[in-house]
Amino acid sequence: MGKYIHLLFCMLLISCISNKRVPNSKIATQKFEIRVDSINLYDTLRKRSIPVAFYLPKTKKKIIDQKVVIFSHGYAENRLGANKAYSYLTEKLASKGYFVVSIQHELPTDELIPKTGIPQLVRRPFWERGSENIMFVIKEIKENNPELDFKHLVLIGHSNGGDMTVLFAQKYPDLVDKIISLDNRRMKIPRTMHPKIYSLRSTDQPADEGVLPTIEEQQKFEMTIIKLNNTIHNDMNDNGSRKQKREINNYILSFLNN
Repeated sequence: MGKYIHLLFCMLLISCISNKRVPNSKIATQKFEIRVDSINLYDTLRKRSIPVAFYLPKTKKKIIDQKVVIFSHGYAENRLGANKAYSYLTEKLASKGYFVVSIQHELPTDELIPKTGIPQLVRRPFWERGSENIMFVIKEIKENNPELDFKHLVLIGHSNGGDMTVLFAQKYPDLVDKIISLDNRRMKIPRTMHPKIYSLRSTDQPADEGVLPTIEEQQKFEMTIIKLNNTIHNDMNDNGSRKQKREINNYILSFLNN
């Protein structure tokens, strides 16, 4: 299985790069064509399939220290393809030179997330599983693409995927450089200087008490929390308007370029 996965990774990348190199200083000003591919990874320890979608820049020149973005989708009641429902963002990031991987966290055979009970208790196992998915995917990518820049790993997640992202940052802060939460509502955002934390908030679904840092905490830990005045929670995926998508992309790219 390992050799097979490695071959698939090579097939994904071989048409996108060559031995020529693009300096990082020129990446932000370029716009690449992109390539989208999918692979079903398999975690033998957990006996679990992990579908992932890759969004890669097409370039004849190898990108030096190419940064990696791991994206985690919002909850979609175990429907496959949920990880491909944020193409406005994942494709935009790939067009700017990022190596983007979007993980399908739930499978049709999984138990549905409980709708009753204390979310921080009944949903924690699902976030833990998502955190383990992220860790497995990072290890797979790193093993097969060691030339990528894993010192500046970026995690982005929406809603339930945002809670997974926040949990991963709490558990493994040394592995992550920046996290971006798109309206996570349950898992408390860590109060820390590292990783750097950025969050975009909707107008209609407030976070649970204590999830978001206070103004004083935002200043102390140099966090950025922004409310999107014209975007509701369910419009943070491909359902959003062009204007909403453009605003989210602009905020995220600005944060990543700092």
